[in-house]
Amino acid sequence: MRHVGTSIIFHNSRHEVLLVLRDDKPTIICPNMWDLPGGHVESGETAAECIVREMLEEIEVNVEGCRLFKVYEFSDRTEHVYTMNAEFDVERMVLHEGQMLRWFSRKEAEETMLAYGFNEVVSDYFDSMKKSDEGKESAEC
Repeated sequence: MRHVGTSIIFHNSRHEVLLVLRDDKPTIICPNMWDLPGGHVESGETAAECIVREMLEEIEVNVEGCRLFKVYEFSDRTEHVYTMNAEFDVERMVLHEGQMLRWFSRKEAEETMLAYGFNEVVSDYFDSMKKSDEGKESAEC
């Protein structure tokens, strides 16, 4: 059976996304790499339930009401990617998994090799935001 995961793109008013630096343990996949926050869907759990549980466990943030961005079919898994606007002060956040949190601009994210093939996901997200902004400008004319 195919693995199912969830992740979330937190975005702020400065057009940045929040990434987590994975632990530097040789026993985990993709150690010491930047990653989207998220986790594995457990048996009997929906993807939406999973992302809420994972964010409460990992960073003590309730993401109920977050929006599904897109479902990706990667070679190793199906990934449900959610989005939510947030203005977190990463210095004050509780982090139970990973080494640190940091906001990344599009350029910074593109220049960083992300875990699990998430460069494609983050790029798609920034592209969708650009199209959304262009649509707003067209509607205002």
